Parts: sequence; C-alpha cells; structure tokens
Amino acid sequence: IITSLVFLLMVITFPISGWFALKVVPSYERMIIFRLGRIRAPQGPGLVLLLPFIDHWQRVDLRTRAFNVPPCKLTSKDGAIISMGADVQFRVWDPVLAVMVVKDLLTATRMTAQNAMTKTLMKKSLKEIQGEKLRIGEQLLLDINEMTKSWGLEVDRVELSMEAVLQPPRETQLGPLATLPPLPGLEGLDGTLQQLAAHFLSNTMALAAGGKGAPEAAGGVELVDEVEPPPAALLPATSSSQRKPSSEELLSAVEPVLSEALVSQVAASYQLNITLPSGTRSTYFIDLSSGSGRAGHGQPTGSPDVILEVAEKDLQDLFLGDLSPLNAYMSGRLQVTGDLQLALKLEEVVKAMK
Repeated sequence: IITSLVFLLMVITFPISGWFALKVVPSYERMIIFRLGRIRAPQGPGLVLLLPFIDHWQRVDLRTRAFNVPPCKLTSKDGAIISMGADVQFRVWDPVLAVMVVKDLLTATRMTAQNAMTKTLMKKSLKEIQGEKLRIGEQLLLDINEMTKSWGLEVDRVELSMEAVLQPPRETQLGPLATLPPLPGLEGLDGTLQQLAAHFLSNTMALAAGGKGAPEAAGGVELVDEVEPPPAALLPATSSSQRKPSSEELLSAVEPVLSEALVSQVAASYQLNITLPSGTRSTYFIDLSSGSGRAGHGQPTGSPDVILEVAEKDLQDLFLGDLSPLNAYMSGRLQVTGDLQLALKLEEVVKAMK
C-alpha cells in the first residue's frame, strides 16, 4: 500500500518528481536499492527508477581498484627486522555481498592483507623474502581471496615491496668475532669496530705469548699493557645467582652520567611508568632536553617527548644491556607513546652507564 501510494504521488507530480526519481547508472557501476529496508536485486546499467521517501540506494563500483598496505615492521624467521609493504589490486564481483557483509570494504581488505602478509613473512627467512617475492605474493593472493570471497570481493594482484632492513639476521650479527671476550680499553668502541679491534688484539697477544721464549730470534713484538684500567662501573655486575638492582637503584645511577654532551646527543625528555612486581606503578623522569640533564621521581617539567611503559624486570634488562630498546619495542615489552626514534635514543643513556 505504501509503495502504491508513493508511486501514485510520483505520477501526479511528474515531471518534477522525475528529476529526483530517475537515475542513470553507467556500465561500470551497479545500484543497490533498499526499499522500506529490504534489499532489491542490483539495478543498472541504464536508467533506474527510485521511489522517493521509501528508497535508499548505494552505488557500487565494479572496476579494478588498488590500495597500498603501509610499510610495517616485522621479524622474519631468522631474526631480521624488516619494513615491508605491499600493493594490492582488487575488484567487486558481487555488489550485494559487498554492501551487506562488510561496512568499510577498503579498510577491511587492507587490514586483512596486512595481517596475512605479517603472518606469512614471519615464517620466512630474510633470504627467502628477498629471493621469492613473486612466489610469496602469489601465496598471499590465495590466502587473501580465501578470506574475502564471502565479501563479494576478489583480489587480482599482490606485489610486495621491501622498504628497508632495520636489523640483519641473527647469524650475521653473531659471527665468530662476536664470541670474543671484551678486552680492557675497548669499551668506548661499539659495533663492528669493537669486534675487529678485539679480534686483532687477541690474535696479536696469542702470537706474542707463543713466541715469548725467544722474542729476538722470532722477531716478535712484546706487548706492554699501558692502557689505564677502565673506571669502575656505575652499575654492579650481576650474575644469575645475584640480585639484580631495583628500578630505584638503576635510575639513581643515571644522574651521575648526565652531561651536556649527552643532552646534545639525545635532546629529549622521557617519562618512565614502571610496573613493579607487586602491581603498583612508579613514575620517573630523565630530562635530557637542556643544560646538563636531570633525573628523578615524578614527571618532568612540561610535557615529556616520550612516555615509556615498562615492567621493572624489562627495565633491568634494558639498563644492564641484556635487552636493546628496539628489541624491547618489537617484542611488546616496551610501550612507547611519542616519537619512536627519540625513544630508541635511550640506548645512549644505557651506554653512558656502562
């Protein structure tokens, strides 16, 4: 009855009503009409009649569209941390399902593609990802289509794009040089230089020890240790049988190492919200934004550049060098609010305390 009355009203007010009731649908679109809340068969292409007041409609584009999965950080099977994105092409093959099943088709497809990409690449090594991008893209195509076919959507193409390798695999990091014990006087060096220096001095000392009985005949060089002993560590050495310093002791050891050089290197203020084993939370700050820096209880003066959420056990691992800020962030043990790059500069404070 309602439909008949509306149709009669439209006929009486024609041609004025025709200006609003007649719509042209191109060949690459379909119109989904809800009449009194009930869906009708897709309309178009061509001229489509809409009844005012009782028809609600939505256009669905059937052409191939594309979107990009923004680069995201993920860890491969061999421990490499990479920034990976993808370009995805898709099209709608069933306009009714595309409207009825999912509200935001583009966002839902992008999230599905990102989750499928993350799950697949975490099972691959860095070498496999770099050498088999086409095959991995084809596998991702099948996986995404398996999840989106019930939405009336089909993915036609997935192309992976690697933005950067943020951290090399474990086997390239832990080579034979990294197994050498640290030598006095090399604490100022880090990374590859420290490893090469340790390797060179260890070999030289071994040769000198082997030729100590006849240094003149062998033409060997006798090494004399003129390096001053390193200063006492601000943090006590710990072992598995010893108690690790509490968060109070760790943060009290920060203030003596603050300096203008460290401030110019970091140039940021941090607020640390530490969860204690008892469940309570303590708040500390490390202000390296001006002067010689400050550290203490409570919140820094003004708004902090970075807010860090961390458990006391993870804070101990961070300050004792057992855990890097990047690995803590990637594993979810360190929650960061603010600039991630500034958060990772906290490692400079850790280095200054050693």
